[in-house]
Amino acid sequence: MNDAADDAIAGGDERRGSLTLTIRDVARLAGVSIGTASKALNANGRLSAETRGRVLRVASEIGYRPNDLAQSLHRARSMTVGILSNDSFGRFAFPIVEALERRLSDHGIAVFMCNATDDPLRERRHIEQLLGKRVDGLVVTARRADKREPIEPVARGLPVVYVYSRVESPDALCLLPDDKGGAALAVTHLAALGRKRIAHITGPERFEAVRLREEGYRDALAQAGLVAEAEECLAGDWSEAWGREATRRLFKRRRPPDALFCGNDQIARGAIDALRDLGRSVPAEVAVVGFDNWEVMAKGARPPLTSVDMNLDALGRAAGECLLDMMSGRAVAGVRRLPCSLVVRESCGTHARSSAAGELNA
Repeated sequence: MNDAADDAIAGGDERRGSLTLTIRDVARLAGVSIGTASKALNANGRLSAETRGRVLRVASEIGYRPNDLAQSLHRARSMTVGILSNDSFGRFAFPIVEALERRLSDHGIAVFMCNATDDPLRERRHIEQLLGKRVDGLVVTARRADKREPIEPVARGLPVVYVYSRVESPDALCLLPDDKGGAALAVTHLAALGRKRIAHITGPERFEAVRLREEGYRDALAQAGLVAEAEECLAGDWSEAWGREATRRLFKRRRPPDALFCGNDQIARGAIDALRDLGRSVPAEVAVVGFDNWEVMAKGARPPLTSVDMNLDALGRAAGECLLDMMSGRAVAGVRRLPCSLVVRESCGTHARSSAAGELNA
């Protein structure tokens, strides 16, 4: 290997003031060959810990920094990952991306995040730009964990992880919260507190998460020996206004519920407001549980709201782990649902901190 090739492999040169620092300087000061310095700086090859440490210490002391572009050309990897989202508000995407970025940064991998805002042409343009940057993988996330079209064929051959997003493809990897298990956790908790008439106020039925949460609700009721009548499960909008309207409707019945399990925290906030207007005490007369554990909503409720947490941080970490596996050549596919947890606050009448639900379902 010639000196010019060694310079390129280790990263070319970096200028500090008027001094051009090269790998030759690192090798000379560390008392090793250029090839040995290259191995130490690139964390490859078989070297003793003492030699590798000495080279890295010298490089740090003189301020030598390898050139990322030259290194990526040598490795055939850019050490970057693209993240594609349509969650402009960031309520769900940001916690996932933050955890993903922390996990990837442990391996020296940086991320580029693009917002497609539900515009297919814009999404395609972002994908082409990310591919042009030679990213080593893609993560696709969204503001709803519903089905979407896969991004192939434009990114065929590139590792792709769908997190809080799902596609119909046997070769795709999709990481999702366990909506059904989370709902069952909430209802089981309410039943254990002695609540007998547990109603469900939820969002639009066209969403898969709504259907899964209703399944979990009904399964948990059956497990507790309880039954929900048809009019005790009301579907509407993801809004506080719907929570207020549905609650008023439920409390016009001859035997109103003694607990409400709501499909999200906004609905639950609206339900609590309506109960207050109706003169019903929360939680003494009616317990309320939400879903999402959106802290600005849950902690701002009066009383603070018990809610199912989808553990978005764990989803982000899992996405990072899976992407690293795929980038190393491992084939990973399937739909995996990660367990939710219940964060218990005053709205259900107990002050226990939290509990977990379910196991990872592959």
